[in-house]
Amino acid sequence: MAQVSLRDVGKIFPGNIKAVDGVNLGVENKEFMVLVGPSGCGKSTTLRMIAGLEDISSGDIYIGNKHVNDMPAKDRDIAMVFQNYALYPHMTVFENMSFGLRLRHIPKAEITQRVSEAADILGIKRFLNRKPRELSGGERQRVALGRAIVRKPMVFLFDEPLSNLDAKMRVQMRTEIHKLHIRLQTTIIYVTHDQVEAMTMGDRIAVMKDGIIQQVADPITVYDKPKNKFVAGFIGSPSMNFMSGTIIKKENRIYFDEGKIRVKVVDDMYPRIAPYAGKEIILGIRSEDVYDKLFVSLAPPENIVRVNCEVYEPLGSEVYLYLNTGKHTFIARVGAHDKPKVNQDMDVVFDMSKVHFFDKATEETIV
Repeated sequence: MAQVSLRDVGKIFPGNIKAVDGVNLGVENKEFMVLVGPSGCGKSTTLRMIAGLEDISSGDIYIGNKHVNDMPAKDRDIAMVFQNYALYPHMTVFENMSFGLRLRHIPKAEITQRVSEAADILGIKRFLNRKPRELSGGERQRVALGRAIVRKPMVFLFDEPLSNLDAKMRVQMRTEIHKLHIRLQTTIIYVTHDQVEAMTMGDRIAVMKDGIIQQVADPITVYDKPKNKFVAGFIGSPSMNFMSGTIIKKENRIYFDEGKIRVKVVDDMYPRIAPYAGKEIILGIRSEDVYDKLFVSLAPPENIVRVNCEVYEPLGSEVYLYLNTGKHTFIARVGAHDKPKVNQDMDVVFDMSKVHFFDKATEETIV
């Protein structure tokens, strides 16, 4: 079994720099777990501690029920794929893929068989006699994947493997790695700063900030039910719109008053929002939950907001509208048929059943 367990794992670098702070994470056998967060959040350091490339300062790490804190990297039965491929330039593709097996004195016939099988899976058999300099970035990344596959490890570790590729190749390789996981049925821990990669690839994702895991859940749960403002803003493209305002209770109704606009809180949210009456909180709404009133037949008057359209950004299948209330700016993602005039006022509708509210002081979701 290839479970991975991190229990109160921490890392402090010289100068008392806390890179990872009390991480608790359980990765199930055959699970695709993604660690995602901005640069410097501690995700790569966490991965390197799992791999044994970085000593831990506190806590415990288990791989396949074995305590590996003091176990050398070579004995942990893991394979790591790096951002820069880490291929030997003087070796052929075959030699690069077989290098680890040769160090372990695997019989030549078995090495040839394993390399051939991996090359078939990745579609790089015709490159086996070439040197890395003769390959494209995507082909080199396939070789790096092949080198990991031939080892047949308990756990695969990926450290931002697609960040050096162009946008089209990233999408293609994202699909290839996903298919590879389905085919190999192995445990994968994947580090990225790209939330699109996290959302599309992971069975679960762990969102990190400042060395601390903020939330662990399946991608849709993280998107629909973020634990706090950071997670809400980090997951999703474009980012969630935020605006601060005051909760006002009037005639058995509750409103969010931004200063320039006022919208009614839906009845289902009353129990959790009512205690904030008279207090300032943060409203979050995703771009796809803001509609042009021209295309909404039954828009509740209390959810209609007058804004100024500052920028119209066509993307082919959809359009981004950059809107201004006079106090806050936010983005609406609408259909390609929507073409409002720039620098003119327009009415939009907030889908108040989809909004999120956050405590102003703690930035935690109000639930």
